[in-house]
Amino acid sequence: MMKAPQPRAVVFDLGKVLLDFDYGRAARAMAPRSLVDVDTFRQALDQSPLLVRFETGFLTPEEMYADVVQVTGYTGDFPTFEAAFGDIFSEIPVMIAAQAELRRQGIPTFIFSNTNGLAVDFIRRKHPFFNGFTGHIYSHEVKCLKPQPKIYEAVEELSGCRGTELLYIDDRAENVTAGAVRGWQVIHHVDPSATLAEMNRVLG
Repeated sequence: MMKAPQPRAVVFDLGKVLLDFDYGRAARAMAPRSLVDVDTFRQALDQSPLLVRFETGFLTPEEMYADVVQVTGYTGDFPTFEAAFGDIFSEIPVMIAAQAELRRQGIPTFIFSNTNGLAVDFIRRKHPFFNGFTGHIYSHEVKCLKPQPKIYEAVEELSGCRGTELLYIDDRAENVTAGAVRGWQVIHHVDPSATLAEMNRVLG
């Protein structure tokens, strides 16, 4: 079987690939200032209908805050909510180092994420690696979530690459499958060591 050509660009999912995240952290910070317990507060944030609307760009940060207040009785002000909502991330150093090496080699790299403006602003301030990418494709800006085709089209448009020219790394199987359908080379990220071994194989 003939090996696919070497990709021209590498596309990284953000959450669980470059950054781990835990909405329980935000819930633990905010629940004491609400009418609900930590688990109920977390359910209002983590993969909830509210979060989907926020990450699809149909709620502003202020509207997200207002809706969380309505659902949970949260009494903190917006800046306190903003700080707690954003502070849910921790770096995955080995993956960040891998991206930095690609950048050193002159290979374009892109972040491709279902995310929201509050998270992006917080990550940009707190995690310097985030500014070392060629470009970023966010669901809240495209107003479309992975694995819908429109947001993959946005990656192709921004990168100027198509099909096997792209190597895409994501922890969610349905997102990886959607990339493979477009002819992208893909890695289903399960753990960093396996992903790095496959990256080395694909990139030669």
